[in-house]
Amino acid sequence: MKKIIRQGVAKLSGIFLRGLAITLPLTLTVALLYWLAMLAEESLGGLIRFLFPDVQYWPGMGLIAALAIVLLAGVLMSVWFTRRAMFFVDRLLDRIPLVKSIYGSLRDIAMFLSKKDSKSRFKKVVAVRFAEEIRLIGFVTVEDFTGLAADGKGKDQAPIGVYLPMSYQIGGYMVFVPKALIEPLDMPVEDATRFILTAGVSGGKANGKTPAA
Repeated sequence: MKKIIRQGVAKLSGIFLRGLAITLPLTLTVALLYWLAMLAEESLGGLIRFLFPDVQYWPGMGLIAALAIVLLAGVLMSVWFTRRAMFFVDRLLDRIPLVKSIYGSLRDIAMFLSKKDSKSRFKKVVAVRFAEEIRLIGFVTVEDFTGLAADGKGKDQAPIGVYLPMSYQIGGYMVFVPKALIEPLDMPVEDATRFILTAGVSGGKANGKTPAA
């Protein structure tokens, strides 16, 4: 009887965990989007009611105003004067302790996510050989950095810039390694990113095959 109960509990736990794996990411995504929408609605909605007290306010006007501001900011960034002004704002914020760390990190993440094509972020997926049996998967960011090449070394020793992201968090290491230690992988950038960030739990279409010479 106890064995049957244990098996039933184990089976039920497995079903629950599978359901959690499906519902948790979706729920958190919806909750985050809802929180951002409500934040925009409350803050900008209150501002609209304060600036235009005679205008009839309709629910959702704050969210529409937030979307309009984001679109307007994108349009203005194509203007030379706006880009110049943002450059001075960046320089000012980068001089303020603590603020520069928070703002700089958020700015870099936003710039990274705003790229239209993932190929413009990273050039290719590679495996970096640190020992005979150890490989770290990363992304090439600098094809050639001959300024770091040691005197007398061959062309295959010219260093390549590789970004090595860490699993389950935003962060990683930028390293320069010789070309001889780089092994190209036949893996799309998107699949490799998902594979690394989930520590291999979600591999997608990644096959990890080295391209034929």
